[in-house]
Parts: sequence; structure tokens; C-alpha cells
Amino acid sequence: MGTMTEVRIPAPEFALHETLRSVPSTGIEVQRVVADESRRLVPHLWVTTDDFETVHRSFERDRSVDDLSTLSTVDGERLYRMSWVSDVELVAHALVEQDGTVLSARGSGDEWRLRLFFPARDALRRTNEYAEREGWSLTVDSVYETSDPSFDRYGLTDRQHETLVVAHERGYYEFPHAVTTAELGDEFDISAQAAADRLRRGHGNLVERALLTDELDTYDG
Repeated sequence: MGTMTEVRIPAPEFALHETLRSVPSTGIEVQRVVADESRRLVPHLWVTTDDFETVHRSFERDRSVDDLSTLSTVDGERLYRMSWVSDVELVAHALVEQDGTVLSARGSGDEWRLRLFFPARDALRRTNEYAEREGWSLTVDSVYETSDPSFDRYGLTDRQHETLVVAHERGYYEFPHAVTTAELGDEFDISAQAAADRLRRGHGNLVERALLTDELDTYDG
């Protein structure tokens, strides 16, 4: 039986706080994150903003960022890969020492919201104790047990989860399609391309977490 938890971390105590401070309207959604052998976090993250040039410059100046690369740009969102090299000790501890998994993480304004999975409730308690001992702020909003062994693996964001469910309910996976990506986009007030890309990213998470679990467990960045 695993433990799911939703937590908040103040932006000044986590990665990208310089970027979020300089461009506060920016929205950041982490797609996946692993810890490498030096306990740096290596995330793939989607950025939503009306000024990518300013955000990119902020990333380049941000002291918590290294190895920055742009992977894709689709309909107002840009996918980045980077290394977080500072202010990540608390989450690195949860991943490396407590065998935790970051299922989703969103940063905007003055805080980060993370959804974490731990294989045992004691792991969450130990993470809390570590935060208190080291002086990190960690607010736990909810804790619940899950007996679903797949829930920790798939790591879908809320938007991906909802889009995949609606696509299935509307017959998108039937042949021929009972609904188009344009019609799915209308459901969420986004373009057909954005809907297709959200499905693609969701499918990628499902494949990575369901079929490539062993590889991800040994991934070292």
C-alpha cells in the first residue's frame, strides 16, 4: 500500500525561484523528473507564457539551472530539459533517500505544488522530519493511501489525465475515430494541435511508467 501526498513548497526555497520572481506570470508544469547520481534534479517541463524570450533569458541567469535545452514549442507552451543544481535538496531527499516519485509539479507565483508518491507512509514522515531538521518549509495539504499499484507509475498531469479520459469516452480510440482532435480541443478550449500534443505527452507518460519502469528506476540522468 503506497502513500500519495500533495504538498506546497515556497518558491524562494525551490528551483527556478529567480525566474518565477522575475516573470511572475509564467506557469511551469513538470512532466517528469529524476535525480542523477549527484542528487541534482533533471526535469522535463512545460512553460506557458506570453514572453518566451524573457523566460529563456531568466532561465539562463537562474542560479538553480544548468544544462538548459529547448525541446519543443507547441501552441503557447515550450518544453525544456534542464538540470536543477541548487535549492532542490528536499525533493532530492524524497526521491533518492525515500524512493519517492514526483507525479506532478506546478510552479507559479510564489509557490510550487507537488504531488508525490511514496512506497510507504513512513517515507513521508521521514521526509517531513528531514524538512524540519534542515529548515525547509513543507506544507502537506493531503495524504491518502492507494492500493492501486499503477497509480504511482503513470505520472499523468491533471490535464493529461482528463484529456485521455474524455478521449476514451468520446470514442477517439475507436476505428475510425468517433471524435477528432479538433472536437477534443473544443472540450478544453484549446486548439486541435494542443489537444493532439497533450494526448501525445500523456501517451508518453503511460508508456514510460507502465512499460519502461525498470529503465526509469535505474536512470541516472
